[in-house]
Amino acid sequence: MAFIRSNGIVLHHQVVGRPDGPALVFNNSLGSDFRIWQEIAPAFTDRFRVVLYDKRGHGLSDAPPAPYTIDDHTDDLLALLDHLKVESASLVGLSVGGMIAQRAAVRAPQRVKAVVLCCTAAKIGAPELWAQRIAAVEQGGIEPIVESVLQRWFTPDFHETRKDELAGWRNMLVRMPAHGYAGTCAAIRDADLTADAGKIAVPTLCVAGDQDGSTPADVVQGTANLIPKARFALIEGCGHIPCVEKSKVLTQLIQNHLQEAGLV
Repeated sequence: MAFIRSNGIVLHHQVVGRPDGPALVFNNSLGSDFRIWQEIAPAFTDRFRVVLYDKRGHGLSDAPPAPYTIDDHTDDLLALLDHLKVESASLVGLSVGGMIAQRAAVRAPQRVKAVVLCCTAAKIGAPELWAQRIAAVEQGGIEPIVESVLQRWFTPDFHETRKDELAGWRNMLVRMPAHGYAGTCAAIRDADLTADAGKIAVPTLCVAGDQDGSTPADVVQGTANLIPKARFALIEGCGHIPCVEKSKVLTQLIQNHLQEAGLV
């Protein structure tokens, strides 16, 4: 694990795998840190230079004053790649991480080889929903909203059969900086990447969970329909965090996509 100052803030990151391999970057969801990829990343270290990082306001990275924008997060990603001397990379983004991946693919197309967009969309939720969540977090912190978030993150089966894991992920969520969470809520609230979608020219896979309470499958598929030649895959028995709930299935989907893109 390492810390570097990138785009004016300290970012916590980890680089594993082949130093001379093609770069593969994983980008986290709102309220999580890069530990959510712990069951996914090892499958790629034999072929790729795998980059994991905590976006601003999350994990061990700096949490500057809110609000943030998707372009702030994209600037951070591109600056991190500059620091690591990564000229181009494939991007796997979950939820807001998928929005960052979409924006990077349009702003810096020469630096993006392929994208996997997990449980995300060109636009997520109504502004009123995000305004309400920001107000709740600013007033009471993350604790009052944590149970409703976990209901969207994981299926009822996960809640019933994997209670210890659920408790651990709850700890991760509730311990993050409230203003970092609210700042990224504002980024999602203000982002409409619909016009960007048609400009994404790299191989794209959009993945949805059939029980996702945050970005329902039809919303994810709607974004896939906007992206030229994008493919869509549905994971059954899965909520909003497939890298935790259905890690083996998501790993195989990513591997297949990268292989079809000629990157494996």
